[in-house]
Amino acid sequence: MLRDPSNLETAAPIARGSDAARPMIDPFGRAITYLRVSVTDRCDFRCVYCMSENMHFLPKQELLTLEELDRLCTAFIGQGVRKLRITGGEPLVRRGIMTLFEALSRHLASGRLDELTLTTNGSQLARYAEALAACGVRRINVSLDTLDPEKFARITRWGDFSKVMAGIDAAQKAGLAVKINTVALKGVNDDEALALLRWAHGRGMDLTFIEVMPLGEVDGQRVDQYLPLSRLRAELAQHLTLDEIDYRTGGPARYVRVRETGGRLGFITPLTHNFCESCNRVRVTCTGTLFMCLGQEDAADLRKPLRGSESDGPLLAAMAEAISRKPKGHDFVIDRTTQHPAVSRHMSVTGG
Repeated sequence: MLRDPSNLETAAPIARGSDAARPMIDPFGRAITYLRVSVTDRCDFRCVYCMSENMHFLPKQELLTLEELDRLCTAFIGQGVRKLRITGGEPLVRRGIMTLFEALSRHLASGRLDELTLTTNGSQLARYAEALAACGVRRINVSLDTLDPEKFARITRWGDFSKVMAGIDAAQKAGLAVKINTVALKGVNDDEALALLRWAHGRGMDLTFIEVMPLGEVDGQRVDQYLPLSRLRAELAQHLTLDEIDYRTGGPARYVRVRETGGRLGFITPLTHNFCESCNRVRVTCTGTLFMCLGQEDAADLRKPLRGSESDGPLLAAMAEAISRKPKGHDFVIDRTTQHPAVSRHMSVTGG
């Protein structure tokens, strides 16, 4: 169990006379204000572009405890992080996960944190949607690649389409704004793009398409899955009017307004047009490994200083040193001459 959140001290005081801590600045002048934290590498799906069907997950003793995750997030908030996204694997399969959301909600109440949110496959939302809303979560991302139940079963291998639909219903009933994330898969769901958009916008949900990313070994080749979003966007533009808008959520998506539906449509394009120049994000795995870039292997061990000292001094020093090494960008490539993933770890390890 976590300690009483009201008794937890923050890792670093807010600067006097300011409503926010001074953010960490990387070597290219980018302020690090967005942290994505994976709370587990486990998932109840086995999506074909994310992981192999027969995965070997980390021993549970290697994972940070929920209390350690709270302390780590608090340290980052003390160093200027304003947006915190909880990810996995599937974060809602982590036992006791709501105690972490309850603890972190104190930073929303204090004004130190602007947003606490999560990315989920939706399978557990029917159970947790109301509790998430009670913790101050206002917006969530749900990963959904098809509206065809049979195709959904093939993509996720283990997923139950009806549970995800029930979860989305529960989330909207609880007042959560839902954004649908769809990985564009050539020859799999590219023929559904228009239907997905109209369905999502018809329910008042934004939709974001994502290019396949070359992380971790999967069954098959990603070049056979990869669909450039420039092509998908051009196809959608034949049926819809896509107006450029200046809208940002803090993440890498670039949005347009669909004139016919009034809804927003996002594109995350790490391969055809990367978003590195404005990257304000870092990721921490469930074992406390800090990755300064999703597409690079360079990382910093935060678990050792976290467990090695009751003081946050060593932890803050390790964080600062890591941010000083944040690269300018990634080197993602998908083609038939590149047989291996850009990085060996699976997306479920780093966090979505």
